[in-house]
Amino acid sequence: MTFRVDERATDFLEIDRYEGGVGWIAHPNERMERASHALAVDDEVWVVDPVDAEGLDDLLAEYGAVAGVAVLFDRHKRDAAAIANRHDVPVYLPEHLEGMTKDLGAPVVRFENELADTGIEAHTVVDSRLWQEVALYNPADATLFVPESVGTAAYFLAGGERLGVHPMRRFVPPRRQLGRFAPERVLVGHGPGIFDGATAVLEDALSNARARTPRLYAETTRALLPF
Repeated sequence: MTFRVDERATDFLEIDRYEGGVGWIAHPNERMERASHALAVDDEVWVVDPVDAEGLDDLLAEYGAVAGVAVLFDRHKRDAAAIANRHDVPVYLPEHLEGMTKDLGAPVVRFENELADTGIEAHTVVDSRLWQEVALYNPADATLFVPESVGTAAYFLAGGERLGVHPMRRFVPPRRQLGRFAPERVLVGHGPGIFDGATAVLEDALSNARARTPRLYAETTRALLPF
C-alpha cells in the first residue's frame, strides 16, 4: 500500500456524513488515509484541510455555497489553495499557524478563537516550533474536529483501539487540550470519524496513549517488514 498519493484523485470515498457536514478520503488506498471535511453552517460550507478530487464540488453543493477553506495543521496545506481559488474564497488560518502564507497561493484571513462568525470554536492543541495544530469544536452539535493529534488510520491504532493518538504524540498526549470536550462525534484528519460513543472513545485514547505505545510501535514495525 502506498503511503501517500500526490496526483489529483479521479474519485473519492465519502465518509462521516451527518446533518452538519460530510467528509471524504480522496485516495482510499493510501496508508495515510488523508481525510477532508466540509462543515455546514447556515447554508454555507467551510472546507477543512482538504484534498481535492474530481466531483468534489457536487458533494459540497449539497450543503451550500463554499464560504471559506480552513487549514488547521501546519503540514496540512494539501489542496486548500486550489479549492479556495476555484470558489473565489480565502483560506482561513489560525493566528499562530506560521510559515504557510508565503507559498500558499491564495488570499489568507487569520482567525483566533472562532472560525469567522460561524460559532465554531477554535482551540489550540499544540503551538511549538515543530508542531502547530488547532482543533475545531461546534457547540451547536457537539462535533470535535482534530486534524492530527488523534486519528483512526491504522498507523494511529494499537490493538483494538478505535481512535488513537498520533505515534509522535503518544508520550505527551493532549489530555488537557482535548479531554475537556464531551463530543457527540470526533472527526479527524486521517481516517473516518467516530460517531458511536465518541466521548468515551476519545477519553480511552487520551488516557491510555502512553501505556499502549510499545504495542503500537511493535505492530507498526511488523507491518513494514517485507516478509
